[in-house]
Amino acid sequence: MKFALGVEYDGSLYHGWQFQKEVSSIQGELEKALSYIANHKVNVICAGRTDAGVHSTSQVVHFRTFSIRSERSWTIGVNSYLPNNITVLWIKEVSEYFHARYSALSRTYRYIIYNHVFRSSILENKILNFHKKLDVDNMNKAGQYLVGEHDFTSFRGSFCQSFTPYRKITHFQVTRINHFVIIDVTANAFLYHMVRNIVGCLLDIGTHKRKINWIVSVLNLKNRQATGSITAKAQGLYLVSVDYPTYFNIPRLPLGPLFFQN
Repeated sequence: MKFALGVEYDGSLYHGWQFQKEVSSIQGELEKALSYIANHKVNVICAGRTDAGVHSTSQVVHFRTFSIRSERSWTIGVNSYLPNNITVLWIKEVSEYFHARYSALSRTYRYIIYNHVFRSSILENKILNFHKKLDVDNMNKAGQYLVGEHDFTSFRGSFCQSFTPYRKITHFQVTRINHFVIIDVTANAFLYHMVRNIVGCLLDIGTHKRKINWIVSVLNLKNRQATGSITAKAQGLYLVSVDYPTYFNIPRLPLGPLFFQN
């Protein structure tokens, strides 16, 4: 049988999603817990591998098993073996044709900035503390230049292993809610560090260090080193949704009480 499940996690204490020997990972913890309940070795495939320190409210994975368990037994059982910063939110049997990564139509990431002169200690590992006043309108206008299919080499991390730098952004929005600046980006897929590098450029535009249309020059340069902008810190980044064709009937949950709904 083949199952899909949704996973929420706080990535602060992990070396990213992908399993690595001798370091903690989300994949490693999840496979260990699933293997206990299935009573055999379980391997999982995810919709998008998140970096060290990055969080998720809606990671989607699939796995195969010959063990027969109820949905309640899978979720309650697996959660009992997981650390408190990783939670299985749902599970469902899926068709043989479903693939967590290759069946996905799009992924949405959210970057959260706490824009205030004083930092937030409570949210220290959950947001980016940024004390300079940000011009959200300018940031949002700049982001619209990135919508569409482009060569995103200028926003690609140096260790990116993708065969092509082309990605298609279908939605880009920057909004302010009180002291929080929220950046939402939806694309068919993302390059390594792509969102964090885009946010770094938007911070330069938001502080008026750069003009709005400077981001077009960055895009056309096709050279990450030429931009001079920082890579925004991982702790402000969340994978918040993965969309699939409706016939797979994959659940899409609300973001939860700590997140802002658009």
